[in-house]
Amino acid sequence: MAHHALSSQESYNPNHLLDILLGKMQLKNDAALSRMLEVAPPVISKIRHHRLPVGASLLIRMHEVTGMSIRDLRDLMGDRRTKYRLSDAQGRPKPEEKAAQQAAQQAAQQAAQPQAQETQGNDVSKSGNYAH
Repeated sequence: MAHHALSSQESYNPNHLLDILLGKMQLKNDAALSRMLEVAPPVISKIRHHRLPVGASLLIRMHEVTGMSIRDLRDLMGDRRTKYRLSDAQGRPKPEEKAAQQAAQQAAQQAAQPQAQETQGNDVSKSGNYAH
């Protein structure tokens, strides 16, 4: 059975969080909870059996449905971490993507320059005399 990194914390217990949600929302079982959270029933089962962590999107959905704060939800499942560490590379564009973005920006700038010159020349010719 594959465990995720958070399950190594001794206090981590997603079952407590799920049980509290069942009670708070007055639901009978995990199938009703999965419908309320708009997730497939196996997701709840995998969380209960520590095969899947409670992800950010599910935590946000729990917050939206219950009105409980994210901090309170995390406390209920025993997640006591105060910070999430992200890799330095996460969120950065790949070198080939960066080169493509730069090329697209340059092309857009070059395309905009002739149009700006045309509109400046046309402004003078459009101003005509109108009789009122």
